[in-house]
Amino acid sequence: MENNQGTRSRKQYKRRSALQEVWRRFRKNPGAMLGLFMVILIVGVAIASGFIFDYQKDVVAQHITQRLKPPSAQHWFGTDQLGRDIFARVLYGARYSLSIGLIAVCVSLIVGVTLGAIAGYVGGIVENIIMRVVDIFLAIPSILLAIAVVSALGQSALNLMIAVGLCTVPSFAQVARASVLTVRNNEYVEASRAIGATNWQVIRSHILPNSLSPIIVQATLRIGSAIISASALSFLGLGIPLPAPEWGAMLSEGRQYIRDYSYMTLFPGLAILLTVISFNLIGDGLRDAIDPKLKR
Repeated sequence: MENNQGTRSRKQYKRRSALQEVWRRFRKNPGAMLGLFMVILIVGVAIASGFIFDYQKDVVAQHITQRLKPPSAQHWFGTDQLGRDIFARVLYGARYSLSIGLIAVCVSLIVGVTLGAIAGYVGGIVENIIMRVVDIFLAIPSILLAIAVVSALGQSALNLMIAVGLCTVPSFAQVARASVLTVRNNEYVEASRAIGATNWQVIRSHILPNSLSPIIVQATLRIGSAIISASALSFLGLGIPLPAPEWGAMLSEGRQYIRDYSYMTLFPGLAILLTVISFNLIGDGLRDAIDPKLKR
């Protein structure tokens, strides 16, 4: 009986796909599950805020008679210098920060992975040219590069996403190149070339699918960095134009009142902190789940 149960359990284990095995290891990580729960909660808040609050009336409209009210039952996070409800602005601001972080990472993911895959697969002079250009961009501080891009293109949500995305292209290119170099000489790649597949077909069907693990982890970790970069640009006045409730812009508006009305910066700052920590916890959990040997 015991032997039959052991055989059955081994068969069930063998039936697990790679994705199921990653999920099994991921959910055993309490920090990763906490991060996933927090991200789901923040995304839910961002979606629900559009139905709970009226943008013109509750988020950007000025109510001077209600200015600088402390947190209360009527205004949970208090009001700012223009009488706007900080709770409504923080919740609605999740839409801006999440969309900027996700889209910026998607931009850098597409561009960086494409360049890194070409460099790693083709090699030679093509690899040298691409990676030297990447090194040049790495030599420029990312915040200065983002400021230059926003200054050249102008202030808007789209330009902010492009600026933040371009800053993280080099890191994705390096990770993609390193991943491609580990799989480009495997037998299934050689077999694909032998049956006449083009370079693009080999990259699309064999190289990239088998190089995705470190790229996915990098993307998850970079979402938090993108949110911080976008908030920093907004704090400097180069992000989304006011009166949009972006968290970095809210910090910038509240800094002159921080001595007497600290809640104006406390709640947007906590929103940034919790969001970035949540994505970093997910990234750490994915790294450990995808390759348990990297677990610290």
